[in-house]
Amino acid sequence: MTAATPDLTTFDAVLFDLDGVLTPTADVHMHAWRTMFDELFAAWNVTPPYSDGDYFAYLDGKKRYDGVASLLRARDIEVPWGDPADPVEADTVCGIGNRKNVVFERVLRADGITAYPGSVAVLDVLAAAGTPVAVVSSSKNAEEVLRAAGLRDRFSVVMDGVIAERDHLASKPAPDVFVEAARMLGVDPSRSVAVEDAISGVQSAASGGFSLVVGVDRGVGADALTEAGAHLVVTDLQEFVS
Repeated sequence: MTAATPDLTTFDAVLFDLDGVLTPTADVHMHAWRTMFDELFAAWNVTPPYSDGDYFAYLDGKKRYDGVASLLRARDIEVPWGDPADPVEADTVCGIGNRKNVVFERVLRADGITAYPGSVAVLDVLAAAGTPVAVVSSSKNAEEVLRAAGLRDRFSVVMDGVIAERDHLASKPAPDVFVEAARMLGVDPSRSVAVEDAISGVQSAASGGFSLVVGVDRGVGADALTEAGAHLVVTDLQEFVS
């Protein structure tokens, strides 16, 4: 910890995004999205082809189906929304999103996942101080990822895509999921910290009124995170314990 990185234990709670903050599953998501959209765009003769820029602009941090609709809309493509129970063969927003999830789960099962050491170190410090923590993730796979990484028992509150869909909470960048997670944890956002690596996630936490919004730059860029509302940007959470 340095003068530029405040003591997180002085806040009422710390709420963490999952993919790209606690675990490197953002890379798995990127791979799964690319695989699925490369195949879809080739089959539909869609141009321009899918790029990593599409991930950061339309998919990163959002609920799965919202991300699909956003990217298709950017290519002037409209398909029926469908239903979350749609089969992967369905040419609906939900069916397309479900195709991506099949790829994600296959990669996760094959390769497993290991939490970022710096993130685990911060969790250890917060646990020792008795500071409440929560996960705020748009992913419907959050529970599976947390268990695979050996982190599930560390969190009493996991706000994920399953709960967000059940309770009709708006996707990031709306503040709903962060604010609801704080309520579930019994803390006030104005005295709490939010940690995010996605532009949409930073915007969500900032609009939710969190006292400190930490951006973790895993590739989106420090300037972009700051512009989105991050008060502080680090490259790894290890900076809070070094």
